[in-house]
Amino acid sequence: MQERTTLSVKDFGPIAEAAIDLRPFTVFVGASNTGKSYLAILLYALHRFFHSSANLFGPLLLPSRLRELSGGVAAETIHQWLQRAQGEVRDTGELDIVLPDEIAALVRPFLQDVGKAAPLLDDDVKRCFGLANSADLIRQPAGRCARFVLRREFSDDATNGIGYDFAVSRKQVQLSSSIPADLPLRIQEASRHRLQFRAHPVMRHRLEPHPVDLAELIVPFTVGALARPFHYLPADRAGVMHAHRVVVSSLIERASRAGFDVESPLPTLSGVLADFLKGLIELADEPQATEGAQFADRLEADILGGAVEVRRSPIGYPSFHYRPATWRKELALMNTSSMVSELAPVVLYLRHVVRKGDVIIIEEPESHLHPQMQVVFTCLLAAVVKAGIRVVITTHSEWVLEALANLVRLSEVPKSRRSKVNAGGPALTPDEVGAWHFEPKLRPKGSVVKEIPLDSVRGTFPAGFGEITENLYNDWATISNLAQNSK
Repeated sequence: MQERTTLSVKDFGPIAEAAIDLRPFTVFVGASNTGKSYLAILLYALHRFFHSSANLFGPLLLPSRLRELSGGVAAETIHQWLQRAQGEVRDTGELDIVLPDEIAALVRPFLQDVGKAAPLLDDDVKRCFGLANSADLIRQPAGRCARFVLRREFSDDATNGIGYDFAVSRKQVQLSSSIPADLPLRIQEASRHRLQFRAHPVMRHRLEPHPVDLAELIVPFTVGALARPFHYLPADRAGVMHAHRVVVSSLIERASRAGFDVESPLPTLSGVLADFLKGLIELADEPQATEGAQFADRLEADILGGAVEVRRSPIGYPSFHYRPATWRKELALMNTSSMVSELAPVVLYLRHVVRKGDVIIIEEPESHLHPQMQVVFTCLLAAVVKAGIRVVITTHSEWVLEALANLVRLSEVPKSRRSKVNAGGPALTPDEVGAWHFEPKLRPKGSVVKEIPLDSVRGTFPAGFGEITENLYNDWATISNLAQNSK
């Protein structure tokens, strides 16, 4: 079994129960109002928390504990090991470094002592959903507690994994972790460059290394993909692109009211929308040398038929334009088609922001796209995944699922014969793709999320779209018979 990162959810928003694992290409599909966006935003919130290990260990470094944490045999032991490990990395080029038992024994207690960080995780969840109280996320009417369990699994033995358990009730929030005593702890490639010890920002006066410093380097190993940079592209991107100036002006006005005892009529943005706007405003003036840039060019050529451009005002504020391939002048984005407006943020993020190893979440990528273009875009996203960028999408599209199914089945065709197939994209193995169906239930009231296996006979990930087609055909047959008999 390969390493995998799994997330289980219970009584969360409209979701009664869910269990998913994050794969390079993860798809959420189902009826409206079943929790697809809820789960995608939760992934983003968990990323925000775990991406900064200071969230986990900052509460452990309060002034009252400095004396307890500093100095002693532990620091000397870690210092000697660090010197040896740095030399081995230079000599062997190892991607992962396994902590020796005596070092792991010093670090493990800090990985297990994360309960004090529960309010910080709660803050990230509230921010991303735009809520004042995370208890509002508990499923109604029967849910008493919303629970999220994140696990990193390394074998078929379910007990041999690292887990983080977060629970939200009406009265409190709780966070705990489980680290098997016999599981080797590793510093992976993403953290390896930080092996050179530097004092923790909360403890700048401390010159010797401490187990908590190593614990910070091990967090990416414990949460897998959630330690990577995440980028969230929400639904209705066209509306946001058209209104971003108004939204930013409103935020400035809201900020100027700080300190007044007057309730502002201006709404509060959710964290995912605020981060999306911030990402657009802070785009670099020139495209970056990112792994996503080539796919931005392909998206413009194969689907948009023109280029998306960024212009800066004298004060540095960006405006976005579209130049059709045969035109000399560009159009303001608000004067373009909804297809261009919806995909323009995808182009901009791929060209300026997204790098290899990142995760990009795209809600409803099929919005305003002709079915054929949905297929082309799905194949382009598959190529993005093959370049090392992880993708999560929410969708209602049968064509997206069928195009994805073709690419998975293509992996069964020998490479020497794939050129005979016009699949439109690269082959993806079953381990690279996960499709998860959000199915509404009456008992318990809420949706249950389960993986959809690929149906090799029908050539799709069956999500109920076939039943809709069949029902429409049956209705057509009945109507035709009645119309014929009425003549």
